[in-house]
Amino acid sequence: MWYAIVTEDTPNSLEKRLANRPAHLARLTALYEAGQLLLAGPFPAIDSADPGPAGFTGSLIVAEFNTLAEAEAWANADPFVIAGVYASVSVKPFRKTLPA
Repeated sequence: MWYAIVTEDTPNSLEKRLANRPAHLARLTALYEAGQLLLAGPFPAIDSADPGPAGFTGSLIVAEFNTLAEAEAWANADPFVIAGVYASVSVKPFRKTLPA
């Protein structure tokens, strides 16, 4: 099943985010290569694809896992969680409707 992983960043997390981005992207790349990643990306803090020093307010990942518990375990082991980039992580089942 698909799961939506929605996160909120801690205040002033940009430096930690940038320092831990390679490890974070490596995990996402592994999901993608396994055919489990639908989409992933951050929420810019301002209305810009490149928010510069304004940074980001969180992220959205939609990925496929066997169970909610598996999705939660994967999300909570993310380098951004461990480094304190994310203040909160929410994982919910997601039903993809469109595009078919």
